[in-house]
This record gives sequence, C-alpha cells and structure tokens, in this order.
Amino acid sequence: MIQENRVAVTGLGAISPVGIGKDKFWSALTAGTNGIGRITQFDATDYTCQIAGEVQDFDPAQFIDKKELKRMDRYTQFALAATRLAFDDAKLDATQLDGDRAGVFVGTGIGGMDTLHNQYQKLFERGPSRISPFFIPMMIANMAAGNIAIAFKLRGPCECIVTACASGTNAIGDAFRVIQRGDADLMFAGGTEAAISPAGVAGFAQMKALCSDHNDDPAHASRPFDKNRSGFVMGEGAGIIVLERLEHALARGAHIYAEIVGYGRNDDAYHITTPAPGGHTQSTCMKLALDDAGLKPEDIDYINAHGTSTQFNDRSETEAIKLLFGAHAYKLAVSSTKSMTGHMLGAAGGIEAVATILSIETGIIHPTINYDTPDDGLDLNYVSNVAQSRTVNAAISNSFGFGGHNACVAFRKFTG
Repeated sequence: MIQENRVAVTGLGAISPVGIGKDKFWSALTAGTNGIGRITQFDATDYTCQIAGEVQDFDPAQFIDKKELKRMDRYTQFALAATRLAFDDAKLDATQLDGDRAGVFVGTGIGGMDTLHNQYQKLFERGPSRISPFFIPMMIANMAAGNIAIAFKLRGPCECIVTACASGTNAIGDAFRVIQRGDADLMFAGGTEAAISPAGVAGFAQMKALCSDHNDDPAHASRPFDKNRSGFVMGEGAGIIVLERLEHALARGAHIYAEIVGYGRNDDAYHITTPAPGGHTQSTCMKLALDDAGLKPEDIDYINAHGTSTQFNDRSETEAIKLLFGAHAYKLAVSSTKSMTGHMLGAAGGIEAVATILSIETGIIHPTINYDTPDDGLDLNYVSNVAQSRTVNAAISNSFGFGGHNACVAFRKFTG
C-alpha cells in the first residue's frame, strides 16, 4: 500500500469583487463589505438584472507581460494574477522550484465568454476573415491552466476541471489527490471566471436564476439564507491556493496556513439546474470529505456554504447540513462568501477555499451580510451581518453546480 502524503496550504491568491490580494480580500470580508454594484462592463439598461460583483481596479499589466495580455481572455488574466499572488505569498523561489514535480489544476465553469461574444460579433458584422487567429486559444476553458504552466514552468500534472460552480473545489480536491499519491510535490489549484458579459448575464437572467428586484439597491441584492432572497448575483475573479507536500513545505521553512485533509464529490443525478430536494446527496458529499479526512461531524467548527441566495440551494444545503451534523449543526458557524462577492461561478470554490483557510488561520469567521429575516426551517447560525471570533480547528467548504455536481474539501489547523 502506498503511503499517503500529508498536504499543506502554503500560499493564497485572491482576485475578487471585494479586493485584490489576500489581505485586502480578507479585510473586506471580515468587515462585511459589499462588492456588488451596477454593471459597468457593458450597457445593461435593457436587462432584467443590471447588477454584478465586478473586480474593481484590476490592472493585468501588473502581473502579465503586455504582449501576452492581448492573447488572453479576462478569465485567464484573473487566473494568472491570482497565481502570481499565491506564488509570492508562499515565498516560492522560481530558481529552486522543480518544474517536473509541480503542476496546476484550475477550474472554470464557462471559460472565455467575453472572447466568444466579441468574436461572434465580428463574425456576424464583418465576416469570417475578421476572426482573430487567437480566438480559439483565448476562449477554450483549459487555457488558464495552460498559461499558468507556461508562465511558471510547471511541467507536472496540468488540467482544467469544468463542473460548473463546483469547478474550483473539484480542482483543489483533485490537486490534493495528486500530491497525496506522490505524483507532485507542489500544485497550484483553484478556479477562475469572467462571465459578466451580455450573453452570460442574459442567459442566467432568462433562467430566472438572477436577482432582478434590487437593481437600484445592489448592496442588498445577495441575501443567502434570508427569507427575502430572490436569486443570485453574478461575480467574477479567481482564487488560487498553493498545495504542497508537507515534508517539502517544512524543508523550505514555508508558512503553513492549514492542512487540506479531505475531499468528497458526487452527483445528484436529478436535474440539470435544480439540486435534489432534501439535501441527501449533498449530505453524502460532505460525509465523504469528513470520512476521507478521518474527522467526525462534531470535529467541524465552520462551514463555508455554497450559499447562493436562491430558494432551492439555500434550503437544500441547510437540510444537508442538518442531515449530516444532527444536533451539532446548531453549534456550527455557517456563512456565505457570496453575500459579498456574488456568485463567482467556477471561481467560487477557489475564492471560498481562501476564505475558509483564513478562518482557520485568524480565528475569525466572516459574516453572511443581508441576513435580516429568518426563513422557516433555515435556522442555523449563518453568522448574520457581523463577523464572529471563534477557534476553527477544522472546516469544510461546499460547492454545488449545475448538472448536480457536488464537491467538498476539508481543512484542519496545522499542529505539527
């Protein structure tokens, strides 16, 4: 039997609607800062939903060569920038990094949506000869991972995971497995998304999935678990973490934020967009992560919820938590990062992993903002509106995506 390696988290990179970089991101979250406003990337006047969580003050030239920028969609730019932040945060030395033993798994739900829109517009208005030769490599979903591998000379495992809103969490879990079984010493993992485009917003709006009754009050639009929630708000950005074989991290004196200790994933096999009622499959997914980690339900202090601010998800997730945790469900802290960032789709699992890890590191649990009116049956501690100080020895982060994809990762405080 192959001995499983322990896996440490040694670097965090965040590009989000509430801040760029780990410190600004965490400061904003713990303060309950809203990152949602009117859409500025295109004219949304005629749209039923006119708000989103856009990344502000993002200058990709701070992270990427200007020549290369022209060949990258915004979702790839976010991923590369977040990776650079994570690389620097982990205090890695490129000259000492063994590229054959390092890799990257980055998930995305949609990929180069903005490039797709722009190039189709050229095709329809000016003909096929006007399409960019970089259209395909800019648009396809694997190019975030591919460009990171090229930029950082990572010759180990390199993959793109596309499981809708579970993509980032699946990428982290799968990268964890790679190091566990000894196929790499170090992995960059997470998710990225930049789908706030005309077709992206219109598509989700036509599904009636987006909040459309707070266009004049975006600060209160995303309301996970609140009785008056009315749909999710789109967000964008990237969250990348550095996973490292524990012995490798210790040998170079790395700061260890936490250990990643468990991973679960399954599928509802129920409906293309709606979670299975009752939360049974989601409960099983969380149990798979706990069993993998060797943790009991009562060992968990905090759950970073999928928490989308939709009627179906918030109820099924709450039911799933109650099914698995029983009476302990009422002792847990449960909060939704999406209340402030919006739903970052394929990037959500990446950025929410960063938040979960920082809760373990700092002993602070960020709030679910806009939680004002309890709903029947949704009666857990959702950390309403104000951060809570609490020792977090172990925590999980949930992601549930269209197609029934469920993913959960478990983290534990590093104690040696």
